Amino acid sequence: MEKKLYRSGKNKMLGGVCGGIGEFADVDPTVIRIIWAIVTLASLGFGIVGYVLAWLIIPKNPKHNWK
Repeated sequence: MEKKLYRSGKNKMLGGVCGGIGEFADVDPTVIRIIWAIVTLASLGFGIVGYVLAWLIIPKNPKHNWK
């Protein structure tokens, strides 16, 4: 079965992007969040733009309960 990248409704803090990447890569979402924060600081905030774009592009996981 093919894996698909979705935003997570289970492991979300803001939009579920890091949680979804963590689920897709079989990595703890906290690790993804830390890496994303470091990239954001190192790139003078461009990680925020990347997050918003990912939030808009990556679909919600239809199997998760979204509130």
